Amino acid sequence: MLQIAILGFGVVGSGTAEVLQENRARIAKHCGEEVNVKYILDLRDFPDHPLGDRVVHDINVILADPEVVLVAEMMGGSHPAYEFTVAALRAGKSVVTSNKEVVSTFGDELLEIAREHHVSYYFEASVGGGIPIIRPLQTDLASNEILGISGILNGTTNFILTKMKNEGADFATVLKEAQARGYAEADPTADVEGIDAARKIVILAALAYGVLLDPKSISTTGITGITADHTAVADKLGGAIKLIGHTERVDGRVLAMVSPFLIPAGNPVCHVDGVFNGILVDANMLGRALFYGAGAGKLPTASAVVADILDILSHKESERLAPVWRRAKAEDVADADALVCRRCYLIEGCPRCAEKAKAALGGEICAFIREGAFFVVSRPMSGGEAREALSATGLEAVFCLPVLD
Repeated sequence: MLQIAILGFGVVGSGTAEVLQENRARIAKHCGEEVNVKYILDLRDFPDHPLGDRVVHDINVILADPEVVLVAEMMGGSHPAYEFTVAALRAGKSVVTSNKEVVSTFGDELLEIAREHHVSYYFEASVGGGIPIIRPLQTDLASNEILGISGILNGTTNFILTKMKNEGADFATVLKEAQARGYAEADPTADVEGIDAARKIVILAALAYGVLLDPKSISTTGITGITADHTAVADKLGGAIKLIGHTERVDGRVLAMVSPFLIPAGNPVCHVDGVFNGILVDANMLGRALFYGAGAGKLPTASAVVADILDILSHKESERLAPVWRRAKAEDVADADALVCRRCYLIEGCPRCAEKAKAALGGEICAFIREGAFFVVSRPMSGGEAREALSATGLEAVFCLPVLD
């Protein structure tokens, strides 16, 4: 019997135990023997839970037990999750996690420690909930050069933007509904300000390019400023506004950013609605592939955690090569302004102003959403080039949205 421990018995931790119990026969067949949760580490007790007798309150009980070969960390937050992960790896125990904050902040260090101690550190559930995306990038697409990754990485913001588009509701009203339905936290800052998506795109960038950026330093714009004018422009163009995490290489540097993008109808990401996530990977041999599904939730995320558990335990006799990430230096990082794409500007002015802006930005699309307010979609150019072109006209933009073609 293979013994494991769960750190954190909240939504995902309890979901992981549920998946292991519900599918125990299938899991045993896959691993060659039964998988048993020997310990659950939590500050609380769970006397009414079937596994309540497994609860311990001291990590050292788990670290000192040689029977425990794997630890599933789902505590949330950086500390003490980081310290417990380091201790488990150094004790010769593999670790799987759903903790995007720890992976995006300390992933390079933790992968190195895992290599040094001949164990594994897996984190499929840290991005996209139940959507398989980490493993495909590491294995199925290993022979491809990743040209770019763009994705809806946060279900809360996608729910809000979908409702704003379909019902014409304002941000504050839809946010309250999302909170009432359990899609948004009481403090939704990490979601609506793009912090959650920033951590996830940093992880995807590290997988694609081997460089771990600081999630706090990348350009991050949330959705709190999205108004009826934004949705009116998207409607006119037949597209949608989505909060996108995007990464690509620009002149050898890694660009990563989070921002509301205007998505044309021809891009499959445009049609990912509600709480679902969609991650578009562009590879030089495969082309474009969309990974779509439930980006959060108890059982979808737990499913990804258990997938990592099975992968490690079913290959316990063979050592897997962990990816090598290095911490980004200033010269490794491209500014978000370096992104070359079409940009959609909303500008207040008269028809003559519209013609002037259209000519300056090389735009093919220009239309009024109401009297005295028009939008123009530029030709593909960098952010700096676009600003300079618009500045030369003497016009000022109410807002600018990058376009994800």
